[in-house]
Amino acid sequence: MCCLIMTIAFFGPRLGFLFYWLTSPERVSAAFNSLLWPVVGVIFVPWTTLVYTVVYRGGITGIDWVWIALALVVDLVTWGGSGSRRRQVPGYPGRAP
Repeated sequence: MCCLIMTIAFFGPRLGFLFYWLTSPERVSAAFNSLLWPVVGVIFVPWTTLVYTVVYRGGITGIDWVWIALALVVDLVTWGGSGSRRRQVPGYPGRAP
């Protein structure tokens, strides 16, 4: 069950962005000037890229910045929490006795 949740958490925003890109390519093109930024964004900060694209409607103002900041926090927590429990895995090198 845990692997399923982690798989959904990992691929969810990436698949969501891909679906959004396929259904509304003009909105993704309006949010990004080149292909480089959305690709790099989906690789490293997928939640932030997805939220930025969804809230971008000719510009980012007001509450849009709050949504983008929350998505960035989710991305940072995902990156930071990825290796925090490794020492608790039996047989994993570096586990404290």
